[in-house]
Amino acid sequence: MPPHATPLDLYRTTLAYWSLMAEAQAVIGYRMLGMAGLWAVTGSETDRMLAEKAPAFAEAMRHGGRAMIEGRRPDQIALAAMQPLGRKAAANRRRLARRGPKLGF
Repeated sequence: MPPHATPLDLYRTTLAYWSLMAEAQAVIGYRMLGMAGLWAVTGSETDRMLAEKAPAFAEAMRHGGRAMIEGRRPDQIALAAMQPLGRKAAANRRRLARRGPKLGF
C-alpha cells in the first residue's frame, strides 16, 4: 500500500481539477461563440464536440482503472483519470484560440 497522501499531493490533485475546469470552460466559451457566429470555427466543430467525448472519457477510465489496479492512493487515481482529459481540453483550447474572432467587415 502506498504511503498516505501529503497536503502537497492533495493540492496537486485539486490544482489539476481546477485546471481541467478552466480549460473546459474556455473550450465551451469558444464553441458557444462559434455557434453564435462570433468565433471562427470549422463547420464540423459541433460534430467534433460530440464525437470526442466518448473516446476521451474511455481513456480517462482506462488510466484511472489502471491506477486502481496498481493499488494507488485515491488522489493518484483521480489525477491519473484527469490527465488525459486535461491534455485533450488544453489541446482543444489552443486549437480554438488560434482560430480567432470572426470579423465580418
